[in-house]
Amino acid sequence: MKVLYKSALLVAMASALTGCFNKSEPNYQYFPNMYEAVPYETYSEVSAFPNGKEGQIPAAGSIPRGFEPYEYENTTEGYNLAKANLKSPLDASEVNLAEGEQLFTIYCAICHGDKGDGKGNLVKREKFLGVPSYKDREITEGSIYHVITYGLNSMGSHANQLNQKERWQVTHYVLKLKSEL
Repeated sequence: MKVLYKSALLVAMASALTGCFNKSEPNYQYFPNMYEAVPYETYSEVSAFPNGKEGQIPAAGSIPRGFEPYEYENTTEGYNLAKANLKSPLDASEVNLAEGEQLFTIYCAICHGDKGDGKGNLVKREKFLGVPSYKDREITEGSIYHVITYGLNSMGSHANQLNQKERWQVTHYVLKLKSEL
């Protein structure tokens, strides 16, 4: 009988010691912030940053890295000033007409046509009407660059698709097309 009591006591003690233990959830966590991160709400009053806000507004007058400001405004006066005064910063060794042709084909030829005659696929399908031929226009490198940057009439801006150097490459190619017409 003593053996029965001893074995019952042993089973009771073993179940008492292991009954509260769960392998999937240990009783103690060391460095709990490594397991459960404290979330911060953007622009909230309580923040880990000294000025109280996580997202920062850029300082006044700052410009993104690699961006060069364009000094002409998106107005008729800005267009006329660019047409009269703006010149290409690319020298003869940097002008790449093959690259300009490739970019023109991608972004411009769908409306302006491969020859710059205003007979692109969208014009032929009558999706856009009134796309002018380059030979009928008084254009300069400044006016072309300005229109690519800001857009004009139905044409939208291509400043998001083409960086400044690529816009100048397209400008030089458009001048080449105009001379061929």
